[in-house]
Amino acid sequence: MNPSPHSFGKSLFELMSSMRFAISLLSLLAVASIIGTVLKQAEPYSNYIIQLGPFWFQVFEKLGLYDVYHAAWFLLILTFLVASVSVCIIRNAPGFARDMRSFREHVSEQSLNAFKHQHSANTTQPPEALAATTQRYLEGQGYKVKNLPREDGVLLAAKAGSWNRLGYFLAHSAIVMICIGGLMDGNLVFKAQQLLGYKKIEKRDIPQSQVPAISRLSASNPSFRGSVQIPEGSSASVAFLNVADGYLVQELPFTVALKQFRIEHYTTGQPKNFESDIEIFDHAGKKIREATIAVNHPLIHDGIAIYQASFADGGTRLAIRGWNLFAPTAAPFDVTGTVHERSTLTSEAGNYTLEFIDFRPFNIENMGGETTATRDTMSVFGGSPVSDKKHLRNVGPSFQYKMRDARGQAREFSNYMLPLELEGRWYMMSGVRESPNESFRYIRMPLDADGRIDSFMRLRGALMNPALRPEIAARFARQALPQDAWNTEIEDKLKFSAAQVLALFGEGGFQTLGQSIEDKVPEAERDKAAGTYLRILELAAFEALHIANRQADLPAPKADDVTGWLVRDSLNSISDIFVYGAPVYLQLMQYDEVKATGLQLTRSPGQNIVYFGSLLLTLGVFFMLYVRERRVWLLVKHGRALLAMSSAKHTIDFEKEFTQHAQALDTLAR
Repeated sequence: MNPSPHSFGKSLFELMSSMRFAISLLSLLAVASIIGTVLKQAEPYSNYIIQLGPFWFQVFEKLGLYDVYHAAWFLLILTFLVASVSVCIIRNAPGFARDMRSFREHVSEQSLNAFKHQHSANTTQPPEALAATTQRYLEGQGYKVKNLPREDGVLLAAKAGSWNRLGYFLAHSAIVMICIGGLMDGNLVFKAQQLLGYKKIEKRDIPQSQVPAISRLSASNPSFRGSVQIPEGSSASVAFLNVADGYLVQELPFTVALKQFRIEHYTTGQPKNFESDIEIFDHAGKKIREATIAVNHPLIHDGIAIYQASFADGGTRLAIRGWNLFAPTAAPFDVTGTVHERSTLTSEAGNYTLEFIDFRPFNIENMGGETTATRDTMSVFGGSPVSDKKHLRNVGPSFQYKMRDARGQAREFSNYMLPLELEGRWYMMSGVRESPNESFRYIRMPLDADGRIDSFMRLRGALMNPALRPEIAARFARQALPQDAWNTEIEDKLKFSAAQVLALFGEGGFQTLGQSIEDKVPEAERDKAAGTYLRILELAAFEALHIANRQADLPAPKADDVTGWLVRDSLNSISDIFVYGAPVYLQLMQYDEVKATGLQLTRSPGQNIVYFGSLLLTLGVFFMLYVRERRVWLLVKHGRALLAMSSAKHTIDFEKEFTQHAQALDTLAR
């Protein structure tokens, strides 16, 4: 037989008012809150894919863990918890109130004798007199006492700390208030609009002015938490809400303009403090107010809290010198760019798109001395040197950009503006990586005695120029042989070997040269052959530099240690160019920095309700833990007085108090 509607409703009421059901819901919320604390919320989905991998990314996405506090299941649990605790309050509050008012005066003598804490005393006093004396004593101890005459004597019913029951009511009410506040800030309006098809998440990377109305939220939206970046001298009248794998545009009831952004740093380079001078305008352009906001010092205007959340580059303008790395010339070309914008780069290797990502006005690096092992084994593309002692130093500005080819494949680069000193020599540094989760691998290009990169570029151009290789080989052979060996077969063979080494190196650097040795030289003779080839290459490179300087109308290079290191470092850098991943090197020459502030704007109508609920919860816990409910009964009959006492918690203090009352009764009964 199917249960009747009445029995189903009663069962549902019993479930909703069940303490076990409420505790189960609270446990689920606790677990969800832990996840929301550990896993950073509302990040772009690409960040989660990098951190978790494709498989776990999809699992977490299905569970809605990337925005736990706005997930449908989380809000549903909050709703059920509000209903459950509310029903529990409705069901139990009247009983709590009656019990707080009640003196429980209908207790019988048999029941009092059954109490664990009971004490009897003989007395010769009349019941009314002893009862009156004892009543004054109990009232002096903070009890409320009710005197009830009986046929066989007098019953005193006393109570203290009955406000303890109020703690349960306050704690349960606090849970309801906090959950209601969470629901109010749960963006329920948007979820309902999305469910009905009135709103849709925007996934395209387009200017906010082009975002359609279906992906925009009105300024009357009751709750939201968005962010916006504003460059100095600019303003914004919208905020952006990260939602799932897209975003929404939140219209603001005012316009925020950034006058100036300031930032202070520790000596380690970490931000110490940053603040923004902002102005608030209405949509008619009238200035309403201006203020300075800093971390932990928000501005609240028109019910919206504006927090200082982050900072970024606001579109710094860059003046760049470009160098073709594979061209047989050393002539640079000019490039201009703006951070967060794109430009087209045309090179002999094809057309590329430059996407300027970021600019840093200074970089704090550990420039301590490298260990011997590091100095001997560090490759340009092997990472940063490891230091055995810290020596932090500002190495100057850097800028980051992506170079994307016609197929859409991109590499990310990070180039320093100023040279860095490594092992007593100066280099221009450029880092490259294939994906954001990798570390940068750096190529270092040596500077000449004048502190310029031009000598390296001239030498690179000469070695990359096939037309110059016969002349380079000839000069090398003449310098390597005595004059009586000129115009002999030995010179021809040496010129042929030098030209061959130059050609192999010009095709792919040391890797191609080494591969040729492995293919043509027996294993037992490879080390000797490698040493010979490297010596030929180094001496030939010096002659190439001589020719390059002559073509540039510059003095011939000096045959000293400085030039020797320049040639050796240049050969290492030229070899690394083949795995650098870009046909050009971009050298930052000048910049016009523009800062941007990152603001978080929040409308949270449930915030004050949550705060009030937290206050109620604190009071409730205080009442439950520190207010002890005690009840005392004294039944006085002719010749005998019976004292009984009870409490919800039998603590040491309760035992001491019972002993005190028992001794007081013995004294009063005499």
